[in-house]
Amino acid sequence: MFFEIGGFGMSPARITLALAHRILGADSRTLEKEERRVIDGISERKPISVDAGELAEKQEGFWDGAADKVASIGGSWPFIFGFFIFLLAWVGMNSVVLARSNSAFDPYPFIFLNLVLSMLAAIQAPIIMMSQNRQAQKDRIAATHDYEVNLRSEIEILGLQEKLDVMRTEQHLELLSQHKEMLDLLRAMQK
Repeated sequence: MFFEIGGFGMSPARITLALAHRILGADSRTLEKEERRVIDGISERKPISVDAGELAEKQEGFWDGAADKVASIGGSWPFIFGFFIFLLAWVGMNSVVLARSNSAFDPYPFIFLNLVLSMLAAIQAPIIMMSQNRQAQKDRIAATHDYEVNLRSEIEILGLQEKLDVMRTEQHLELLSQHKEMLDLLRAMQK
């Protein structure tokens, strides 16, 4: 395999870079941007690992963060318990306390409460969907980054195997050369 990528006398970095080009394709114009970043990282010998969360946060605007915050609050147990207490208080006040003095502002069947709940749902649902879209975008960024890191790791491992093969072959050739010299010396001593 090492003869295909240059073999003897090739630096370890060049072996890995040549292997990356052979695996991904020699023409860099046809490479995906993720594969191009992997090739660049190998040629520059720099790591490509970054925090995918930080990458996503760089693309996040104010409203994206606000949607995430609203979704995290609206989908929490404290919000559910607090809202349940609010509903009990609303029904209790309008059914018992204010009904005795005929000053209930939303008597049974609680039409105003129904309107408030419908408006809350109408506002909250799109915000939660925006947050879910943001999470899906973060997942795509993480998956793309994972692909780059995995590809780089795979190429580096294959490069190490190639380097070991080159070293082993060089050692075998050196041993054969030494063995030949020893045989020549033995033949010379026998004469």
